[in-house]
Amino acid sequence: MPPKVKVTKKMVADASFEVIRASGHENLNARTIAEYLGCSTQPVLYSYRTMDEIREAAYETADQYHTAFIMPKETDTDPMLALGLNYVRFGYEEKNLFRFLFQTDKFGGMNVEALLDDPNLSAIIEVMAKGLACEPGIAREMFLTFFCVAHGLASLLANNSMEYDEGQCKKMLEEVFFGMLATRKGKENA
Repeated sequence: MPPKVKVTKKMVADASFEVIRASGHENLNARTIAEYLGCSTQPVLYSYRTMDEIREAAYETADQYHTAFIMPKETDTDPMLALGLNYVRFGYEEKNLFRFLFQTDKFGGMNVEALLDDPNLSAIIEVMAKGLACEPGIAREMFLTFFCVAHGLASLLANNSMEYDEGQCKKMLEEVFFGMLATRKGKENA
């Protein structure tokens, strides 16, 4: 008889992420995780005390995946616009993960401005500062405007309320981007 495969916490977290990615957070339960892993529900429930803990682990995995997905490549000529487009594309391509990350109770109780205090945001602020050729403090202030536009587009796409047109999305993000630059230059020259 072959030895039993030991189900680890990481395996459960990764399986939970994949279940959410494939069929949405509404379908995450011990049974769907066990089916994904090819085991009974006992090892799944042994790894974590509650489904809330499993959701939290899946959230952390999804958040890391999201951050890697949206970060611009070194070859991108305009990192800030690439960041915004990647965020919008994430809403389109990863609808279930987007809804899990940004349209569930986990995110629902968070004030959007509280995002600015998220330690994971520092890499994104650095990209924006580079794209805007400004200090990180100024980029942090401008993040909220850019985030609201990109998040609005991604939300519309994730909820099938808009057809994906990369050119149109890029145009909207460019208008916000160049508008912020013009406003910043106007303030500097005043």
